[in-house]
Amino acid sequence: MTRILITGAAGMVGRALAGALPPAEVVATDLAPGALPRTVRFRRMDVTGADPDAVIGAERPEVVVHLASIVTPPPGMTRDQARAVDVTGTRNILAACVTHGVRRLVVTSSGAAYGYHADNPVPLTEDAPCRGNPEFAYADHKRRVEEMLAEARRDHPALEQVVLRVGTVLGAGVDNQITALFHRRRLLAIRGSDSAFVFIWTRDLARIVARAATDGPPGIFNVAGDGWLTVDELAAKLGKPVLRLPAWGLKAALALARPLGLTQYGPEQVRFLQYRPVLANDRLKTVFGYTPELTSEQVFDLWRKEARP
Repeated sequence: MTRILITGAAGMVGRALAGALPPAEVVATDLAPGALPRTVRFRRMDVTGADPDAVIGAERPEVVVHLASIVTPPPGMTRDQARAVDVTGTRNILAACVTHGVRRLVVTSSGAAYGYHADNPVPLTEDAPCRGNPEFAYADHKRRVEEMLAEARRDHPALEQVVLRVGTVLGAGVDNQITALFHRRRLLAIRGSDSAFVFIWTRDLARIVARAATDGPPGIFNVAGDGWLTVDELAAKLGKPVLRLPAWGLKAALALARPLGLTQYGPEQVRFLQYRPVLANDRLKTVFGYTPELTSEQVFDLWRKEARP
């Protein structure tokens, strides 16, 4: 048997992964068990402190699947607190894996690690540099994590890595900053920008992570369904109009609104709408050996029918 330790196991992907693997092989860790299957053994672990060294040292897993991350910060969470989970937490997990002889580390990174830049090729392949923008906490943290993992591949080659750069995840019950855009009366877009989206189905992602933790090859892989959808295409499917604003106008409006407490977003968020990373999934299919069951369009259609935004 291969003992697999999962961090962030109480999250959506962690629960699906824990339920898909033989219970005897899984050690699920998080701050609380949440809705994890009762058949799975749980250990509390705070990735921001000394717990990773203690728990991984005691459990001696062959594989660690590191899912713990702050995708949508809860109300009141500061950037420093999010960084403690995303960056410091990964550093602690990585150090414990090296210290205690873990064979393989699987990390869910993000397409956001590439950053939101006007010169990003469409689509992006895994050879593109990770340039996560400092002004976006999530993108910046994922870039820092990717740099950390690259150093570990150089300094500790015995530790296999599977790095999954995941696109926008959609499925039943998914509710986050991205889906909030689709619930608006009008979809917001920047004039002159297609603002394309790629999607991956929650079930496809769980299967990909399960393969990465078991019999899949090491490496770095973009994770997205085939194709992508522009804001105009999304709006047509939702039966909603598109509000197109000039970049300078939206920046000015946000610069005024945020200090007044009218929005949590600042002028820097405009780049998020202009230059979304569009992920190529060729390596996922040909090297990793997994073809997503649903295309980006099919994922969105499924979510739309269930969420009815």
